[in-house]
Amino acid sequence: MGRRVRDTSLETRSARLKLPTGGKPRWRLLEKGLHLGYRRPKNGSGTWIARRYVGKGTYQEKRLGIADDFTDVDESQGPVDESQAPAGDERAIKTFSQAQEEARSWWRSERRKDQGLSVDDGPYTVRTACSDYLKYYVAEGRKSPYTVNLSIKVHILPALGDLEVAKLTTRKLRDWHHGLAAAPRRLRTSRFAKVQKTKAVTPGDEDEVRARRATANRILTVLKAALNHAFHDRCVTSDTAWRAVKPYKEVDAPVVRYLSSDECRRLVNRCPNDLRQIVRAALLTGCRYGELSRLRCEDVNLDANTVAIRQSKAGKRRHVVLTGEGAAIFSSLVAGRKSRDLLLQREDGGAWKAAQQTRPLKEACAEAKIVPAIGFHVLRHTYASMLAMKGVPMGVIAAQLGHADTRITERHYAHLAPSYVADTIRGAFPDLGIAGETNVISINKTG
Repeated sequence: MGRRVRDTSLETRSARLKLPTGGKPRWRLLEKGLHLGYRRPKNGSGTWIARRYVGKGTYQEKRLGIADDFTDVDESQGPVDESQAPAGDERAIKTFSQAQEEARSWWRSERRKDQGLSVDDGPYTVRTACSDYLKYYVAEGRKSPYTVNLSIKVHILPALGDLEVAKLTTRKLRDWHHGLAAAPRRLRTSRFAKVQKTKAVTPGDEDEVRARRATANRILTVLKAALNHAFHDRCVTSDTAWRAVKPYKEVDAPVVRYLSSDECRRLVNRCPNDLRQIVRAALLTGCRYGELSRLRCEDVNLDANTVAIRQSKAGKRRHVVLTGEGAAIFSSLVAGRKSRDLLLQREDGGAWKAAQQTRPLKEACAEAKIVPAIGFHVLRHTYASMLAMKGVPMGVIAAQLGHADTRITERHYAHLAPSYVADTIRGAFPDLGIAGETNVISINKTG
């Protein structure tokens, strides 16, 4: 339900009966582009009319029903569209308040038609708002629509989906947000499993608490985006309820894990042949698993020593520059093969599919004595961390990784880069002579 407007000339029947008869309706602005009008005839009750601006100085109008000039109306019944009401049905007679509500309902329906969306005559719920947002999100070509859809399906709709957006409260949304932070973490589960695997937050474990709060913040961001989209499309008249819900602070500080050069060699040596090829490619390009699994031989340019990433997470194409070692490895991968062949294949000749790298990589880590075992994304972190520690500018690293700008790059890797502060402190602070002597010698394990 939208915000009720006031108008002393239209609110009461006695005020309306003082208006001149005939001629143009008396209009009252409800929303930008939406007016409610009242036309008083010479005899009988007046008529409620809605109009909306459609551009180029023109309006679309709709007759809403008869005004309650001479008939008392039970507002608890709610308004009924005059065209759908039986003859003589008093619900087709509307008060000023009911006429406003029906005008807004008609306005929302027409706007949804303009956007190519289905018309929902029921209340505008969180489920409807999320559906509208997803269609917009996909049409705009935004990144990771699958992740956004999963957040909505798993975390938003079960708790909030059937609630009317206009009736959401800050307390309800804040309780939901806090509930997400306290909920168990969802674990990878087979699609055929009947029960979703979860892991409860360990009491007192600050890292787990921080991680759960960071997840709750990401889901809150998706919900707010959907509700703000509804607000900007004027499907609701206020954003106060969710604007007051704030995310947890200081929970997104990333803890980046990366491998040392020695660990990289041990891991590569312990990988089976097909996994070894894609692991080496990740360590020498910083590309994501999905990007590497889609590469074809024609994407490798040995003249320029680059690899073309045609489909990335951000949806943008980029060219990754190869080092001498990288160029040698990619040259061996394309040798004697057709341009349309997949560059990195499994042992059976098939493509690497989602999650097929997880188990063999875990086994390779166990053999290489890398504890705890890493996920494939750590290889990307390793590539970027090594560049940062060599003083490569953040903008260059961002371009190689395919980040839209340097903000994400700096958040993850800036602390590793040589800096004036670190160099100054290390150069100026004296040696206190308190380290003492030790007979412990670091031994690099090789595989």
